[in-house]
Amino acid sequence: MRLALNAAAGAAGQTGINPMVGCVVAKDGRVVGIGAHLKRGEGHAEVHALNMAGDNARGATAYVTLEPCSHHGRTPPCCERLIREGVARVVVATTDPNPVVAGRGIERLREAGIAVDVGLLGEESRKLNEAFNKYIVTGLPFVTIKTAVTLDGKIATRTGHSKWITGPDAREAVHTLRHRNNAIMVGADTVLADDPELTTRLSVPGLNPVRIVVDSTLRIPVTARVLNAEAPTWVLTAARASAERVEALRGAGAEVIVCGDGPRVDLAAAVAELGKREIASVLVEGGGGLNGALMEAGLVDKLMLFYAPKIAGADAPSAFGFASPESMGDALRIENVEIERFGDDWCVTGYPARR
Repeated sequence: MRLALNAAAGAAGQTGINPMVGCVVAKDGRVVGIGAHLKRGEGHAEVHALNMAGDNARGATAYVTLEPCSHHGRTPPCCERLIREGVARVVVATTDPNPVVAGRGIERLREAGIAVDVGLLGEESRKLNEAFNKYIVTGLPFVTIKTAVTLDGKIATRTGHSKWITGPDAREAVHTLRHRNNAIMVGADTVLADDPELTTRLSVPGLNPVRIVVDSTLRIPVTARVLNAEAPTWVLTAARASAERVEALRGAGAEVIVCGDGPRVDLAAAVAELGKREIASVLVEGGGGLNGALMEAGLVDKLMLFYAPKIAGADAPSAFGFASPESMGDALRIENVEIERFGDDWCVTGYPARR
């Protein structure tokens, strides 16, 4: 099963709104087939593994990181293929939260006389597909805030200078995150201050996410590098935005999307709109204002804070721009924290506690 999970993780970023899934077919103590779901609309992990196994699939055990599908979508149901190939046993890490499947694949396999065991490395499988698990049930994208900070929680100096807080290893990890997410989001202030491209730049080819700029008054210039042709750019704005500015940005290649009826972008409406447009995961690389607003609205699922061994001082901007509570007992708590080192820097990953 761990080999199947590794195969699934190898396709991170490539499956769109589909889950990452791996499958290993084993017989007589040896692996006879292995596969992963590589791209939405193409063969699922079970298909690739069974194709490799060939006649050895009959009487074998298939280890699958996610319950085999039981419905006709863009591809035929995998449970029927497992039945047809004569697999004797299927070990499933976790059931599929997709309401269309939700246990039906396991039920169909058992009806066909195949032994099915569920739960092996289930937590690892659920974590691998945390974005899919949320999106398929709620229709909302999984939102991750990533930010580079000094040890005292600052994202720039007092002049706004921020290149570079972290070192090359941490920055490489961030570009991997861009490859793995459907969209990257920043605020207008970040575009005005840094003029970023927001593309994926790795030593190997990577996928560029959809670039999303939250700009209530359409302040970003038509010459901004985020409007280049490297990837699609969506500008989220408010109903009162200037029609002239809307047309100017559209002429520069952006898609302008009005979110809410108020004077500022309604972030909850924006996130819902992204879900409708098949954005299952969003990586937020904004400043303290956007980070704080998303946190206050309860729209953040995960935090990834890359800490550098530097001190910026009291008058430098902070990573989260929401009002501080009166007591430490009311401070936002982060759960399931993990720490990983990248060169001289550390990434602290955690999940906001739901109140």
